[in-house]
Amino acid sequence: MAKTKTVYVCSNCGADSPKWVGKCPSCGQWNTYVEEVIAKESSASRSIPGLVDREKARPVLLRDITSTEEQRIDMGDGELNRVLGDGLVKGSLVLIGGEPGIGKSTLVLQTVLGLKNLKTLYVSGEESGQQLKLRADRLKHDNPDCYILSETNLEQIFVQAKNVEPDLLIVDSIQTVYTEMVESSPGSITQIRECSVAILKYAKENGVPVLLIGHINKEGSIAGPKVLEHIVDTVLQFEGDQHYMYRILRSIKNRFGSTAELGIYEMRQNGLREVSNPSELLLTQNHEGLSGVAISAAIEGVRPFLIETQSLVSSAIYPTPQRSATGFDLRRMNMLLAVLEKRAGFKLIQKDVFLNIAGGLRVNDTAIDLAVISAILSSSLDISLEQGVCLTGEVGLSGEIRPVNRIEQRILEAEKLGFTRILIPHNNLKGFDSSKCKIQIVQVKKVEEAFRQLFG
Repeated sequence: MAKTKTVYVCSNCGADSPKWVGKCPSCGQWNTYVEEVIAKESSASRSIPGLVDREKARPVLLRDITSTEEQRIDMGDGELNRVLGDGLVKGSLVLIGGEPGIGKSTLVLQTVLGLKNLKTLYVSGEESGQQLKLRADRLKHDNPDCYILSETNLEQIFVQAKNVEPDLLIVDSIQTVYTEMVESSPGSITQIRECSVAILKYAKENGVPVLLIGHINKEGSIAGPKVLEHIVDTVLQFEGDQHYMYRILRSIKNRFGSTAELGIYEMRQNGLREVSNPSELLLTQNHEGLSGVAISAAIEGVRPFLIETQSLVSSAIYPTPQRSATGFDLRRMNMLLAVLEKRAGFKLIQKDVFLNIAGGLRVNDTAIDLAVISAILSSSLDISLEQGVCLTGEVGLSGEIRPVNRIEQRILEAEKLGFTRILIPHNNLKGFDSSKCKIQIVQVKKVEEAFRQLFG
């Protein structure tokens, strides 16, 4: 007969302890241990490791292993294919996380409904079949080979999957699924871990790709133990502001492709639309004559696009000036403000500084540093930048403009969108023939030289 025992499991890293501790000894986080009741198998029912098939466990030389090209499934979505690495690999386990209401289920459902000649089983633990039907009617898609199952019991899901024999399995969401082998509530750390391992075993043994939809906690990471992200093959983060129309799909982990790719979508009434050229959508406004606006050539993944950096600098009302950044790292903005004051001589200590990346995007490319300080200085001096000027370059602590990667793609993207001049770091054109470019290329070494080019 199975015995029950209580253990404490860290919700951050998955480490367990027989008693509660305030600080996790593995990851160092505080107050992350939660109580879990688990069933301990008797020694008679426990499998003996020595009785496993020795042929399967025999070590093989690396040179004797044959490498084959992974079989990928075309998802019919260019942005999703790019993030996955040119398609979904058969037998892989993909986890898609994001905030509630951001569009995870909409993205997966409209992708599934667009797949023809591919038998799909969509398991929903949060919505009924009627709710999914209403969403599918709104998306105006129809797939005769898409099966819907509203179930949260893992054993029943596997029974129905055996009967249907799908080519693709979707579980929405992993936090609602539970197994009868574990005596804990759905969504607990033990349930998420055991269910994910069982689904991974099903995917690998049957060669069926599985898409898991997961929630995120208030810190922005995927809910559940950190071991969940280690189990799956690919982790995708679907992010964006609900008040904006743009959504970004990032690859955090990918065993079958690059993690530098990202996909951009536009949320509409009838679903998500792929944005193949985000620069044209992000630069639709005409800001001629307005101060505090600078255009930067950024790269996310392998795709360049131009973004609009907005800044507002005003006199501080309170003794402590306000510093706020949306879509940009606040600590990096404070560092750039210190560079402006120390190296360029502009006093902003009694000024409120607000920074915004237009479109609700969050950019991690350091090449927009030059555009950030230019927008801040433009707002502080109340002088607008010249129309048709684009900026790219990383700013160092000594005030120098550091070279950036893939400068050719940034220049060509700015030229394609009609910009007449671009400021780039000095000696960043090695191996690039700029004589064929119609755009004027200006190389700058320090921030003072860049400011002289922009403001005279």
